[in-house]
Amino acid sequence: MATVDLTTSSFNSAVEDSDILFVDFWAAWCGPCRAFAPTYEAASEAHTDIVFGKVDTEAERALSAAAGITSIPTLMVFRDQILVFSQPGALAPPQLDQVIAAVKGLDMDDVRKSIAESDAPSK
Repeated sequence: MATVDLTTSSFNSAVEDSDILFVDFWAAWCGPCRAFAPTYEAASEAHTDIVFGKVDTEAERALSAAAGITSIPTLMVFRDQILVFSQPGALAPPQLDQVIAAVKGLDMDDVRKSIAESDAPSK
């Protein structure tokens, strides 16, 4: 599956409708973004069970601000509508493969339990 362009109007539905969603926040003028693009595109072709989205930070300034993007490229990953990874910087193919494997291997029951525990009031 090729990457999909995400906009302010499509971002939330992409998060809600995808079991796993990778999001690359990028800009055309950004050298590291352009260097990361082929790696990201290749991963999208190799992992058809994952949705790979791209957000053009120049065209989608409000969305980028809402996501707290301060450096590009930034890769965010959502699994079951939960943000499980967010990191600025271009990844090399082996690093991206590690992130993909780690996200696929997450025990989401443990993730939800951990979130519930961190959100619980202190005694």
